[in-house]
Amino acid sequence: MDLPVRKDFKTFNGEIAVPSDKSISHRAVIFSSLAKGKSIIRNFSMAADPLSSVEVCKNLGADIEIQENNLIVNSCGKFNYCSTSLNCGNSGTTMRFMAGALAGQDYGSVLIGDDSLSKRPMKRIIEPLKLMGAKIDSEDFHAPLKIYSAKLHGINYNSKIASAQVKSCVLLAGLNASGVTVFKEPYLSRNHTEIMLKSMGADISANGFEVVVKKSDLMPLDIEICGDISSAAYFIAAGMLVQKSEIILKNVGLNPTRTGIIDVIRSMGGDIEILNRKEVCGEIVGDIKVKYSPDLRGCEISGNLIPRLIDEIPLIALIATQAEGLTVIKDAQDLRNKESDRISATVEELRKLGAEIKETSDGMIIYGKSLLQGDVKVCSHGDHRLAMMLYIAGLLCEKEICIKDFEWVKISFPNYLNLFEKLKS
Repeated sequence: MDLPVRKDFKTFNGEIAVPSDKSISHRAVIFSSLAKGKSIIRNFSMAADPLSSVEVCKNLGADIEIQENNLIVNSCGKFNYCSTSLNCGNSGTTMRFMAGALAGQDYGSVLIGDDSLSKRPMKRIIEPLKLMGAKIDSEDFHAPLKIYSAKLHGINYNSKIASAQVKSCVLLAGLNASGVTVFKEPYLSRNHTEIMLKSMGADISANGFEVVVKKSDLMPLDIEICGDISSAAYFIAAGMLVQKSEIILKNVGLNPTRTGIIDVIRSMGGDIEILNRKEVCGEIVGDIKVKYSPDLRGCEISGNLIPRLIDEIPLIALIATQAEGLTVIKDAQDLRNKESDRISATVEELRKLGAEIKETSDGMIIYGKSLLQGDVKVCSHGDHRLAMMLYIAGLLCEKEICIKDFEWVKISFPNYLNLFEKLKS
């Protein structure tokens, strides 16, 4: 689907609730499917990626009932053998988590994905799993992953990258391994897995950049999922960049491992405020109020900040085009291994619009402030986050743009355009 975009309204104003957190939704359904008994998951994300996790868990024997945005999960406390391949769709989270959960079973499994997922690197999870005793075949460290029956043992693993998916994979394998599993990372990646596993009775502890887990059984839990800050980020950007805007985003997750976008916006001089902060199911939640911010300035984004905003970097690059001075993004080389090479794709598409932006090996350099022209066709590169960023860019352009393959937005945010329509005035 090609989507024409132009600014045909005055400003954005009002309150909305953004979609449920995708990362927490994946964990909730997978972990509940490993817990013996009945779990209730409220406000589950109905985006395509979390629903891939639902289908895989169903195929492995979990009884999952969907009632509007709620899930009722009944499980015997383990996954059962499935004679067919387990389709993870476009979801790297599903494939990497399930590889860890299935690596120590007494039966074999095959994990497959769509063309995009089959190009994404799996060496980062296969290596630690094999060190634990897993037997896995792959296509040059890409899907399909053929996982064989094996007994796992704990390891002390030092990860070269800060990755919540790698960490979660190893921790899930550790739940079913003899001995102690220790995972260390160079920076703290998002910690939803540690929080939820602890709440479900796992023998797990975290100290700084190190997590320790022992063989554990999980207990069922009632889980309420907050709004996704990665989804909220697009409305934060629109509120700052479109004149006279003022938006309140309700019930958004504010886990400190995910709020790098807020820290960056504050350092750039953005008008953003947190309201009604509270804790829900171990996660910090609150409302975000953002206003038009005409005096943004460039900044440097690097180091331990990167894992806290990795999904928002294409959007931050767009924001930087509207900030005075230089913005430098570095240490973000893992962006090249997402649904697209997000470094190259972001630079390519923003240049088409008139931005002055340069690609580097591990990030990009943005020279602001740029007047975005439009009157051009841009491409999503089959990447939902690129498509959503380009929609915001289109609202800032002097002339209409057209986004090729905008339908990839459904991967994470099916009602993206509808929520923007509610805020237009």
